[in-house]
Amino acid sequence: MTSQTLATKPAMHPKAERRRSPPLLQRPGVAKALAPCVVGILMLLVWEGWCALFKVPVYLVPAPHDIALQLVADGPMLVMSLLATLKITLLAFALATVLGVAVALLFAQSPLIEASFFPYAILLQVTPVVAIAPLIIIWVKDTTFALVICATLVALFPIISNTALGLRSVNPGLVSLFRINRATRWQTLVRLRIPSALPYFFGGLRISSGLSLIGAVVAEFVAGTGGSGSGLAYQILQAGFQLNIPRLFAALFLITLTGVVLFGITVWVARIGLRGWHESEL
Repeated sequence: MTSQTLATKPAMHPKAERRRSPPLLQRPGVAKALAPCVVGILMLLVWEGWCALFKVPVYLVPAPHDIALQLVADGPMLVMSLLATLKITLLAFALATVLGVAVALLFAQSPLIEASFFPYAILLQVTPVVAIAPLIIIWVKDTTFALVICATLVALFPIISNTALGLRSVNPGLVSLFRINRATRWQTLVRLRIPSALPYFFGGLRISSGLSLIGAVVAEFVAGTGGSGSGLAYQILQAGFQLNIPRLFAALFLITLTGVVLFGITVWVARIGLRGWHESEL
């Protein structure tokens, strides 16, 4: 038998091979999205089964279906409270971003300025907002503005620290190149230091988005504001007083979901800002 009589499979064109996409479950994006969903579903099933098997009272630990039913029953009220908390969170997040970037840019101008004021920025981080929130609420007459200040103090430090670190973390060779070409301080800042600091800045945003939500909820706890404009913290307090534990868990679920959404938005913004030129998003 000669080689001419052997039936050979025609070779696939290289472009056709490149066009063949991998199976759906083997795609990195699908796997990253599917894996946490599977884990979450398994955890909910275990939770539901544990409550049903041991007949756990609802006023101790409600089952997931009890929380879902309460979320549907109190949906309009909880959504209005969520909007009130989200308003404080977004205002505090925006204010912390503006102030944090401004302070970091000021620190980048002189090592002496940074050494003089950075310890006071650390004080904002280590001081519990629960301890100073009552004073802020007393000093500031407008309750909403007082809550925004409290949440801003919680969310401010990560942006200052990360952005200042990014502005300092510049390749010395590139700095020397800018000096050789007689670049001004403004040109060095805009064309070298700020682009180098963007990955650090976006990292600070991811942290600050969650902290602004935490600061808003803690400030609402301290303020104890109620009525139609109350936030989710007030609903949690009221549910605890009334032993309405399913409503308490439903409010916690909305807070957690909001934090995840805020984190996802900051990740998406970072991907847009760094795509195509930084190795973290290539």
